[in-house]
Amino acid sequence: MTVEAAQSVGGADAGVRPLIEARHIWKRFGGVQAVADVSIDIARGSVHGLVGENGAGKSTLSKIVGGVHAPDEGELLVDGQAVRFHSPRDALALGIATIAQEIALVPARTVLDNVFLGIESAQLGVVRRGDLVRRFEALHNRTGFGLDANARVADLRTAEQQKVEILRAIARDARLILMDEPTATLTVDESERLLDIIRRLAAEGTSVVLVSHHLEEVLAVAETVTVMRDGRLVRTGPASEETPHSLVTAMVGRELDLTFPPKQPPSPEAPIILELRNVGRAGIVEDISFSVRRGEIVGLAGLVGSGRTEVARAIFGADPVDAGEIYVEGRRMPARGPRGASAQGVVMVPESRKDQGLFMIRPIRENLTISTLGKVATLGVVRRREEKTQAQALAKQVDVRASSLEAPVVSLSGGNQQKVLFAKWLARGPRLLIADEPTRGVDVGAKSQIAGLIVQLAAGGMAVLLISSEIEEVLGLAHRVLVMRNGRIVAEFAGEAAKQDTVMRAAFAAEGDSGGGQVA
Repeated sequence: MTVEAAQSVGGADAGVRPLIEARHIWKRFGGVQAVADVSIDIARGSVHGLVGENGAGKSTLSKIVGGVHAPDEGELLVDGQAVRFHSPRDALALGIATIAQEIALVPARTVLDNVFLGIESAQLGVVRRGDLVRRFEALHNRTGFGLDANARVADLRTAEQQKVEILRAIARDARLILMDEPTATLTVDESERLLDIIRRLAAEGTSVVLVSHHLEEVLAVAETVTVMRDGRLVRTGPASEETPHSLVTAMVGRELDLTFPPKQPPSPEAPIILELRNVGRAGIVEDISFSVRRGEIVGLAGLVGSGRTEVARAIFGADPVDAGEIYVEGRRMPARGPRGASAQGVVMVPESRKDQGLFMIRPIRENLTISTLGKVATLGVVRRREEKTQAQALAKQVDVRASSLEAPVVSLSGGNQQKVLFAKWLARGPRLLIADEPTRGVDVGAKSQIAGLIVQLAAGGMAVLLISSEIEEVLGLAHRVLVMRNGRIVAEFAGEAAKQDTVMRAAFAAEGDSGGGQVA
């Protein structure tokens, strides 16, 4: 049946049958079986959670429902009628909208333009700007996202761009919204607001498929949860009968400890590896002073836009500073950019592996060895055998799971991509590791491995500066927590004083924000 024919489908049983029925869906990419014989129903006006490790097939399945991919085998039914989508536009014509994990906006256009792209109010071919503004204000009042309609998307932070994607889907009055990791770049407060929106959408009759690694969020809003593993369906059942622990066990096929690994406290006499003295950049960060000792993990907490990433980029030399000094093992950092920083033993795992960390279409082997290419090259010619040996050793060190190191990085799951990014820099034997959102967009299994790696590196004597929007992760891994707000460090917590409520109060400037910590 064509998409056009399906638009007229209704009937007596339309209110009884599921909105979407996926029957025995199969999908293969080259030699990888991404989805194997999966069948699920998506009820009308419901929230359906879809969970699994990276590579489990959940994103592929949602893309098949959203028209991004066509199944190799199987059948997709909408309103009880078989359809075959050739593009997301076909799916959208039947009221199925997708919010992808990889943001897809028009950077040069405004927020307003992106939200209503393709559904503009027009008269005689002329866009009625005033009407668009009124529609945007209605959306703003409904969501409370606080976006400037006239801001250029290219100038927005990743979290703000994610909000634009969400607004765009809501503006299309979709019957089903597929959300792939929608809270990955949002703060705790913003995530809670989005969950409220999801609940409201379902109450108003819109179905939502929520693909997320944040199991607590899934259980907080979903009525039904489907667990996938290795491309196959493990089970589908009521969310009320699940816990984060039961979901993890089903996802990985074994018991997995959800707690953070024990961290070894650094010696009070351990030498200082990193020291910042009154570092500032006009309008961005101001008067930043702190230190990190050998074997110590220091966490930077705060809301999106508080200046955490900007401090990290300044240390790594990616952004210039106007004031202050940065020292590594007592030597002042030269203003030579990331190359100079890495030469002094400072490396950085950036918040976006796709845009800032990896060559996505190049082989895993090349990404693993790119930071130490001089060790395996002579006069600009790479000694392939040595490069391969080094890449294999690095992949083994961080447990990169791939069919071949010649496969492109983009073919890996998010967790394995992140491991490649870690290994690339660990090959240099750094003194200081800056990890900016090190577990963003990875599954619980990979998250546990990365957390263990960070603790292991610190125990081996490496200094670590950790940035994460997940307060639990900062508290679980860091020996000390520095809280940033409006470009400044406003509090420091250690030991028993480092608790979620006290850190959050400091981040939000709530009353009593020091919570027993040292307020800057």
